[in-house]
Amino acid sequence: MDSAPLFPRPRLFQNLLLLLWALLNCGLGVSAQGPGEWTPWVSWTRCSSSCGRGVSVRSRRCLRLPGEDPCWGDSHEYRLCQLPDCPPGAVPFRDLQCALYNGRPVLGTQKTYQWVPFHGAPNQCDLNCLAEGHAFYHSFGRVLDGTACSPGAQGVCVAGRCLSPGCDGLLGSGALEDRCGRCGGANDSCLFVQRVFRDAGAFAGYWNVTLIPEGARHIRVAHRSRNHLALMGGDGRYVLNGDWAVSPPGTYEAAGTHVVYTRDTGPQETLQAAGPTSHNLLLQVLLQEPNPGIEFEFWLPQERYSPFQARVQALGWPLRQPQPREVEPQPPAAPAVIPARTPTLAPDPCPPCPDTRGRAHRLLHYCGSDFVFQARVLGRHRQAQETRYEVRIQLVYKNRSPLRAREYVWAPGHCPCPMLAPHRDYLLAVQRLVSPNGTQDRLLLPHAGYARPWSPAEDSRIRLTARRCPI
Repeated sequence: MDSAPLFPRPRLFQNLLLLLWALLNCGLGVSAQGPGEWTPWVSWTRCSSSCGRGVSVRSRRCLRLPGEDPCWGDSHEYRLCQLPDCPPGAVPFRDLQCALYNGRPVLGTQKTYQWVPFHGAPNQCDLNCLAEGHAFYHSFGRVLDGTACSPGAQGVCVAGRCLSPGCDGLLGSGALEDRCGRCGGANDSCLFVQRVFRDAGAFAGYWNVTLIPEGARHIRVAHRSRNHLALMGGDGRYVLNGDWAVSPPGTYEAAGTHVVYTRDTGPQETLQAAGPTSHNLLLQVLLQEPNPGIEFEFWLPQERYSPFQARVQALGWPLRQPQPREVEPQPPAAPAVIPARTPTLAPDPCPPCPDTRGRAHRLLHYCGSDFVFQARVLGRHRQAQETRYEVRIQLVYKNRSPLRAREYVWAPGHCPCPMLAPHRDYLLAVQRLVSPNGTQDRLLLPHAGYARPWSPAEDSRIRLTARRCPI
């Protein structure tokens, strides 16, 4: 690629004025302050690959006058470029790079080898190649930009680092969609609906809980009872648990999104969907015993909230009227597939955690951490003297290096403080811990560290805290 001229023609006159101003200031004895000025970005380069995935780069230069600080920001940006799939049988990019050394003397001898990629080395962005028929591999330096970090991985190697694309398409930006679906947003274009349906119901049967309107995102419904959640589409057909038949747990297609239905012997039942929904859904409950409460929540674009409220009021749902197809006062026997009530499991014998509330604690952990993010806990696993959480990153507030969409967060002990519950969203402040030999690179949640259930109020507090950290 041809390098860009230092002063592009459209800005030549402006840069001459800037130089003249600097000379006048020097003559008057005034020192320049502040950062320099970036030139405009040059055009994106061609994709590094001819098929499949590759990398494109653009750059800019910093113009600094005597006494000015360096420009703020990066001089290069990288984005993922997606081309048509490579034809069947095409040699992978990393394999091609290893094959360049086939038949060449290496390792200071005249012996030659045939090389294939080796994926077990610590740095996956080095060109690590295994000598076929031998038990050793050799690193030939960095792989070329645009090489996949590992087979099937989303990340690609750029300048020796494995970077994943953000929602803005830029590699390593860490940009994520907020709860409203906006890339890099601050959850300010949608509203959070969170309520509990507590009506006990006058008889067994199907009762309306709420309308889940078109455009809803991050839907979650949960309850603990022998009752069953039911979901009806806009066409009046049930998606699950309709007509007195209990559906098996699994993933269901509804309103343009995937609804994940889970049920355990707790008994606990949940519905979760990422959205956005393409049309309205009706959430109901099949009552068979008194309703202990059904928690539901979702995010809704601001412009859809008033129509949603008006629709709910027009249907008279504040009175929680049953749906039109009422059942007889004497209901049929409960379906045989309904799980029987099981004894409640005894809680873990864990001592209470220390009190970690307050602004001082939040400020201490935010400013002293390497990463602060909102994450959903996908699973928890206890091993040796540690607890490992698998989390899905939702929104990043602070990061000193790129984060993947899914990460592991480690906490010391079998009874970490605080304990994180699966399938819940938290705000976490964690530290990066690298072992001395470089074999382990972990995200660590310290004992009595910062972990709060995520809420809009907590989001506001953490953003305010970010402004108070010392530079």
